Amino acid sequence: MKTEDTPLRLSGLQSAASARTRFAAARPARRGFLRAGLTGAAALGAGLTLGAAPAPASASAASAGTSRRPGTPDEALRELAAGNLRWRTYRERHPDETPAVRQSLTSGQQPFAVVLGCVDSRVPPELVFDQGLGDLLTVRTAGEVLDEAVLGSVAFGVLELHIPLVLVLGHQSCGAVKAAVQADASGEELPAHIRYLADQIAPNIDRTKEGDARVDSTIDANIRAVRARLAAEPDLAAKVNAGQLAVVGARYELTNQRVHLIA
Repeated sequence: MKTEDTPLRLSGLQSAASARTRFAAARPARRGFLRAGLTGAAALGAGLTLGAAPAPASASAASAGTSRRPGTPDEALRELAAGNLRWRTYRERHPDETPAVRQSLTSGQQPFAVVLGCVDSRVPPELVFDQGLGDLLTVRTAGEVLDEAVLGSVAFGVLELHIPLVLVLGHQSCGAVKAAVQADASGEELPAHIRYLADQIAPNIDRTKEGDARVDSTIDANIRAVRARLAAEPDLAAKVNAGQLAVVGARYELTNQRVHLIA
């Protein structure tokens, strides 16, 4: 299996005219990177590995179960990285589930990331990133397929709740992608609603590969395509250009429970 194995980390600086953005160690100027996010997905930089501890303030807040809301794309991705490290090393904190947090959420919500993921029962974002109530705005469709309801839900999180990060989360062994690839190869007629999903995934099929390799490569290609479409939405693009939002693609590996960015 060959995938882009990029640490789940958002930082660095690159020109807006660059063909790709870079995930690297934290540097002072981040707005240039965020503007470049519209031109392509992230590439592997000289950054820290996935699961590096977040900034001290975030770490101490998280341990208290009342985490300070990450206010920037970089902070949001750091928090997800730290949570995924806890998850895959069996050190979950299950934050933000206390009676006090539950009561505070009756008056409103301030999630720090939108996660557009698959409906697969093995990849629940709140568990994969060890987050709790009010932390993530999750939207889930088979194969991360977009439609107007999904686009509206993502836009609501960004425009109304001022969320600084949208993460498209695909995963290893995606059944929706496999069905689309198999139907494309065989000409099999799928049931109507499943056919809709396959039709949306079909343009992203990697026909340069065969068998399981085609499915695996298409999973990554589909993540890239969904991320690119979201980043091109005018309202979201304006936020990216203003340095207020990042739209990134990532993949969850069932074999080791690690999330890594897809360049």
